[in-house]
Amino acid sequence: MEPSSISIPFNKPFLVGKELYYIAQAVMGGRLSGNGPFTRKCHAWLEERLGVGKALLTHSCTSALEMAALLCDLKPGDEVIMPSFTFVSTANAFALFGAKPVFVDIRPDTLNLNEDLIEKAITEKTRVIVPVHYAGVPCEMDRIIAIARKHGLRVVEDAAQALLSDYHGRKLGSIGDMAALSFHETKNIISGEGGALLMNDPALFERAEILWEKGTNRSQFFRGEVDKYTWVDVGSSYLPSELIAAFLWAQLEEADKIIARRRRIFQKYMERFSGLAGRGVFKVPFVADGASENGHLFYLLLESVEKRDELMAYLRRAGIYSVFHYVPLHSSPAGQRLGRVGSSMQWTDDLSGRLLRLPLYYDMNDEEQDRVIESVHSFFVN
Repeated sequence: MEPSSISIPFNKPFLVGKELYYIAQAVMGGRLSGNGPFTRKCHAWLEERLGVGKALLTHSCTSALEMAALLCDLKPGDEVIMPSFTFVSTANAFALFGAKPVFVDIRPDTLNLNEDLIEKAITEKTRVIVPVHYAGVPCEMDRIIAIARKHGLRVVEDAAQALLSDYHGRKLGSIGDMAALSFHETKNIISGEGGALLMNDPALFERAEILWEKGTNRSQFFRGEVDKYTWVDVGSSYLPSELIAAFLWAQLEEADKIIARRRRIFQKYMERFSGLAGRGVFKVPFVADGASENGHLFYLLLESVEKRDELMAYLRRAGIYSVFHYVPLHSSPAGQRLGRVGSSMQWTDDLSGRLLRLPLYYDMNDEEQDRVIESVHSFFVN
């Protein structure tokens, strides 16, 4: 294949509306620190559109997960069940406070936490279950919630990739006790860095606000609920600046357009690769009945690690940048030191080495996507 002079990136940050205008408004308004008018607009949008009780913007999804860990009142030695096929922050946020990640295998169809293996991993030390909605595809939340309620456990959804995905008529993030979102530049809705903690248990709202404001009741003071603010709990500076919130607000205003565009790209991949997938050359993403994805990413599951690497190198020579995903946490040095394995890791070990993610970004045009599709077909024809 002749290399192309025009490269197709894996991801491309983008502007979609009034990002720069709103940033200028924040600067001219004289309020750059957090929890200003743009922050409040974002909170209201998330609460209304996702159907959650309370939302708080954070510096990152990692920060939101750390807040969730604090709100779970974890003690050293407590255990948190999660997949190993996930980003390091899923485990790090809980290990930071002394909890032990317990890694459970994934389903071979959705690559999500296998709900059938959770109960066998529960011990008297288990406190939390953390389902990760990989690629914006929902975990089986009804089963997971039922298991959690049976054993008196919290559920924290890692919905970093899942903004505006649906599960049986409910938005992801609105089902567990808490959830964490990401607005990193690789996500559907972006603010460079950024995230949000979502809460559905009203008993958590007041303390979450205190943790968010460095352990003080500063937010209550500004609402006139107390006559002065002071240090009342542990906490940190989790709230982002108004510049981040202003950029994010412009993206949220256009969220439906962004998601619709990404879904069209996703569906075109699905349709154009249906022939090769039908012949068993590779597998493509699976979405169960009653669930919807949000066009976050598109991957191929190749027959072997070697075939994955060959295709990735072939695409790179054509100027197309594809990438694999997570190195399983249970196989990492920190995962082995700080966590434990709670089930066989058959599918995690197998699938993580065969997965290849293709370019998918908001500004991707038909010509670019056609090049990717034709290059994949060319690889297998040759």
